[in-house]
This record gives sequence, C-alpha cells and structure tokens, in this order.
Amino acid sequence: MALPFLPSEQSDVEWRSRAASVIPGGASTGSKRPDALFGPGTDFGPTHFVRASGCRVTTAAGAEIIDCTMALGAVALGYADEAVTHAVVEAASQGNVSGLSHVLEVEVAERLCEVVPCAEQVRFLKSGAEGVAAAVRIARTHTGRSLVLGAGYFGWLDWWSDAPGVPPGAHADFHAVPFDDVAALETAVRANGDALAAIVIEPVIERFPSEAWVAAARRLCDEHGAVLIFDEMKTGFRVRTGGYQEYAGITPDLAVFGKALANGYPLSAIVGKEDVMRAAASTWISSTLAGESTALAAAAAVLERHARREVCEALWETGAEMQRAVERAIEAAGVSGVRVRGIPPMWFIDFDDDRWRTRFLETALEHGVLFKRGAYNFASLAHDEDAIAAIETAATEALVRVRDELGAR
Repeated sequence: MALPFLPSEQSDVEWRSRAASVIPGGASTGSKRPDALFGPGTDFGPTHFVRASGCRVTTAAGAEIIDCTMALGAVALGYADEAVTHAVVEAASQGNVSGLSHVLEVEVAERLCEVVPCAEQVRFLKSGAEGVAAAVRIARTHTGRSLVLGAGYFGWLDWWSDAPGVPPGAHADFHAVPFDDVAALETAVRANGDALAAIVIEPVIERFPSEAWVAAARRLCDEHGAVLIFDEMKTGFRVRTGGYQEYAGITPDLAVFGKALANGYPLSAIVGKEDVMRAAASTWISSTLAGESTALAAAAAVLERHARREVCEALWETGAEMQRAVERAIEAAGVSGVRVRGIPPMWFIDFDDDRWRTRFLETALEHGVLFKRGAYNFASLAHDEDAIAAIETAATEALVRVRDELGAR
C-alpha cells in the first residue's frame, strides 16, 4: 500500500470508488462529497489528496492543482505554512495532551481577548458546530430562557437542524429568520420576546448585511435582555482579525471563531463578555481534547502572523485580484449568465444554468484549478501572481469550452 503522503498508482475514479464503499456519501465532510464538489451524478474530478502546500494540492492520482476553496475557508495563510507547521510539530513533540491543561490554553485565550472586540473570556472546542451549540447553551443558561432566533448555517447538530433523523422537539425552540430582513426579525422578536434567549446570526451570507439589520439585532437583544451571538467561523481572521464585529463596529455578547483561527487545525473558540461567559461554568460544556496543544499552537502562530502584518488586508487584495481574473475570463469568453459575486476574501462564481457550472468545473480542473461549486472561493496569502494567472487561464478556457459546447447565452 502506498504511503499516505505519496501519489498512488490508482486513478481518481478508483479512489472515489474505494471511499464510497467504506464511507457513507464518500466523504466525512459534506462539502467534500463528490456530489457536492462537482454536482449530482458527475463522475469527473479528484476527490482525494496526498499533499497540500501553499495554494497547491497534489491529488491522490498525482496531479497538481491550484485550490480556490482553501479547505472551505479553514486555511488563510496557505497550506503547510512553515511557521504554523513548526509550532504544531514542536507542540506535538512535547506531548499534546495530559491530565492538566496546557499553558497555551491560557495564552491563546489572552491573545484572543486582545484582538476580538467582544472577548473578555474564552472557551475552546474543536468544531464550529459544537462551538455555536455551546454559545447557544451559554446564552440559554445566562438568560434562563429557551427560544433562539437565527439566520445562517450553524453546523449539523440537532438544536437548530431539521435534517432527517432529528426529532422535532430537538429544535422546537429554534426559529429561523431571513437574513438581512429587519421587519421579519422585529416581528419574530415581538412574538417571542419574553422567551427569547438569543439571536444568533452569520453576519455575512454571500454578501454584507445592511447596517440596519445588525443594529436591529443588537437593539432587540438589549431591549429584551437576550444575548446576541455572531457566528464568525468564516469571517474571523479573514474579513478582519477580530471578525465582522471589528469591521462593522457592532459588538455581540458572544461570538464563535474557528477555521482560519488555526489555519486548518481543529479548533473553535467561544468568546464573549464576562457577565455572559460565566454561565459556561454553571452548565456542562466539555470535551476531552478541547485544549490539546497542537491546534492551540497553530492558533498562536496565526495570531503572531496577524500581529506582525496586515493579513486581512492582504486577503482582501488577493481576493479582489482573483475576482478580477475570473471577470476578465468572462469578458474574454463573451458569455452572459455567469457572474462573480461576494466580497473579495470570500467570493463565488454564479451561473444561471447548472449545466454550465458543472462543465465549467470539469474543464477548469483539466487546466489545473479547483473552483468551489457555489459559495465560497477563499483567498489565501499563498495565491501569488502565478496562481492568479493560472486561475484566469483556466477560467477562460473553461468558459470558452462551455460556450462552444452548450451554446452562447
């Protein structure tokens, strides 16, 4: 059997088949399932990798591709970043867990309190899903109420999901509200104000919200004694180091960070105001590996990078260059029904016809670039001039192919 870090002699199709036989859906991460990567019923494209460095990924079959997904936004500095890797290896070599908490748990918490506007205390967990669930638990404990209003995607756990297998009672106290709809939010709060524990929102869903939307959420929570929670999984350490709250100047009571916080290592941080966070000690939120040191070491290295240079400013600039590259490709191919949308650090390509999207993804891969199917493509510091030029070439070739095969729109 080939070593895991070496290209194998098996094709992408063989790896896909092997995965499908032992992993339901073919991947443990929903967005990495073949149907999610390339479209339902498709049979093209790589599904597994053996090496990732910078913004380039070596597939299991040995091809090198430029990755615009950056692990669903979990990696902003670049894959296998030297400083992060060094910190992780050093932490692992000294033993990453014991019966005591590692000192990095304290040090990283202190640094988060310095850079995140709402952060006065911190709890660590491993995933965004459990991080947001913990924030909701803290809010419910703090207020003594149950009802939560929310707009966004908050992971796979039962408290908010209506997926098959979730009993209705598990999310009976969660009501979804439309993103950036002030009137709908006000109506929902008026109907449930006495029971309202929290409003939890993803502050950016494909675009920035209006100032009125976020201000209304803050005002309504204040008026009804509820907790405002920001899910900053995608926006933290990307839009700004301290997340959307730093960008917008509106401070929630609690926030959840992850993804780019540790540049791809499994870590989430629930941060917030001390008077709310202290409720975490009154309920039960615990995970054996919440404070293991390798992910904390990665986060410490990320925090150090942000302290030394304008990482988020660079992500905005690089993301804008990626967007312009694809826009030039659209213009060069002379097609309509295709557009670039979203903010530069996290953007996407929108297609009116899903057949176009699928053929575009397939042809772009043939030219060495992996685009995200839907939102989002993520900028990283590793997307250099050569990578952006390759992105433009792949997008142009793919759009010309689609135009010629499926007809100009």
